[in-house]
Amino acid sequence: MCDSEDDDVPQLSFHALAALQEFYAEQKQHSDPGGDDKYSIGRIEENWQLSQFWYSQETALRLAKEAIAAAEEGGRIACVSTPSVYQKLRQLHREDLNVYIFEYDRRFAIYGEEFIFYDYNNPLDFPENVAAHSFDVVVVDPPYLSEECLRKISETVKYLTRDKILLCTGAVMEEEAMRLLGVKMCRFTPEHTRNVANEFRCYTNYDSGLDHDV
Repeated sequence: MCDSEDDDVPQLSFHALAALQEFYAEQKQHSDPGGDDKYSIGRIEENWQLSQFWYSQETALRLAKEAIAAAEEGGRIACVSTPSVYQKLRQLHREDLNVYIFEYDRRFAIYGEEFIFYDYNNPLDFPENVAAHSFDVVVVDPPYLSEECLRKISETVKYLTRDKILLCTGAVMEEEAMRLLGVKMCRFTPEHTRNVANEFRCYTNYDSGLDHDV
């Protein structure tokens, strides 16, 4: 009787079983990445409902190197809504730098104490350990191309930075960026892993390497 019951149970083919195992492995990697892959750009997938568009590897590296140069040795870097830059900074293994990621998306809480939950609608709502003017440079990319979003995030940036600001946003926001943060457009043009409808540019309030060819 037991043998006949076992015969009635559907059996997966070798290929189907392998595909299923691969699917579960991918899901585990996305939900609990570890090791060096933990900081890979794209390991945590974009959520378009949160207006997430990751930078290309080249752009993330260029921005990370610029942030390092701006912060200088032993500096502190705040990555506000710029997870790709945070990830690239950590891939570079610069243990002499203090780097924090300010993000609404709690999937990035895998980065432990370096993750700080951030909602631009509450621009000054931080834990007690986030002191005013405690970062040498703030790298920021507002999730939405609107005056309201940039205005609120500007409050955050002015609170966090000692001086230097590296902003990435649409070219259409140039005048608002200058008015709110005193930043000027750089020559360097950032790129994303996927095509975005709007032209993006970088802006700084200091003499940056983004105005020079590599």
